[in-house]
Amino acid sequence: MTLLRRAVLATAVLLTPYATARPAPAAGRRPPGTAPDASTPDPSAADTSVPYVSGRDGYAAYRIPAVVRTPRGTLLAFAEGRRDGPGDTGDIDLAVRRSADGGRTWGPPAVVAAGNGDTRGNPAPVVDPRTGAVVLVSCSNGGAVTEAQIMRGEVPPEQGRRVWVQHSHDDGRHFGAPREITASVKPASWRWYATGPGHAVALTRGPYAGRLVVPADHSTPPPPGSPDTGRESRYYAGHCLVSDDGGRTWGLGFTDDDPDDPDDPDGPAGTVNVNETTAAQLPDGRLYLNARDQGGTVPGNRVDAHSGDGGRTLTRPYAPQPTLADVPVVQGSVLQLDGAGAPLLFSAPSRPTARQALAVWRSTDGGATFTWALTLSDRPAAYSDLVQVDARTAGVLYETGGTGPYETIAFRLLPLAEL
Repeated sequence: MTLLRRAVLATAVLLTPYATARPAPAAGRRPPGTAPDASTPDPSAADTSVPYVSGRDGYAAYRIPAVVRTPRGTLLAFAEGRRDGPGDTGDIDLAVRRSADGGRTWGPPAVVAAGNGDTRGNPAPVVDPRTGAVVLVSCSNGGAVTEAQIMRGEVPPEQGRRVWVQHSHDDGRHFGAPREITASVKPASWRWYATGPGHAVALTRGPYAGRLVVPADHSTPPPPGSPDTGRESRYYAGHCLVSDDGGRTWGLGFTDDDPDDPDDPDGPAGTVNVNETTAAQLPDGRLYLNARDQGGTVPGNRVDAHSGDGGRTLTRPYAPQPTLADVPVVQGSVLQLDGAGAPLLFSAPSRPTARQALAVWRSTDGGATFTWALTLSDRPAAYSDLVQVDARTAGVLYETGGTGPYETIAFRLLPLAEL
């Protein structure tokens, strides 16, 4: 396909009217921190499509991307459709679009979990390796309550954070109704709760093959005598959900409820507040977890950990990942590529003080260290999710725009040879 034809195709995808449903060449190859490159393409460039545009189909904004590839090769791009604006509170649906051509074009959007005035969000999809079913785990809360109110424990359980699972058995065309699993995965003392966001993990090798693992975070009440102000990031902590029967039943894996104890001899020097988390299974079978550090006092904004028993326990508490020091406070994504010697990838913005310049890093030592590989553009950018499209190509679904990061959710194809 010629460069001109690719550019025309990508532009056509951007301009194609969206149906409402209810029930290239490398760019910006420069290390983070160098001067902006005026030739860096925008999201309508070659090898980029734009499945979600804020302001369309009754949604003021689309946020929080997640993407998986089904056994038939279909890509499913999930996002939150926010009716009231880009904020995290309000009437929010979970939507999906399907692509049968590797992310070059997308079918009409469909609502998979309707808010009906409440907030549905934090999509964490995964494909069950045994059956091929698409399993979607997500969260909800009352549309009129805020995260600060939930953190302060001011809302009744039915309006607080609740956890749900859905299945699709027809390649993502239809999903069953959300089924609540809160009682199985959320202790009564926890307040805030967030799955992912971004794709979850299906373990495919080792003694835990077939297990589904959803990385997540939560908040706990402050200790007696401490202020209960509601935005106390030091009370964020990490955990994961696990299922060994294709998502029918769920339980808790590890929990990291005391991540910010500076006197812990096995912990880092300073505080670590585990927030939005992403995970991948390494070639040796271990689980690698990488998380946003929300207001901690350790250096940088990314922390990580490993599990050698399928997510039941951590080999050590979360600790800073110094080779991702250019990443701001934001969600990120990891993906272990297939094949002997293939690297582990990480995606996130690459400006330490701004959500801008989405980049991809690679690791060849199981997440011990990361090296910059590619910067997509210098434009504003925020949340992202990685997926392997085929043997030669990966893709990244990410928030971006011309003047702000929440104008569109774009999908960019990434030739593996460039990574």
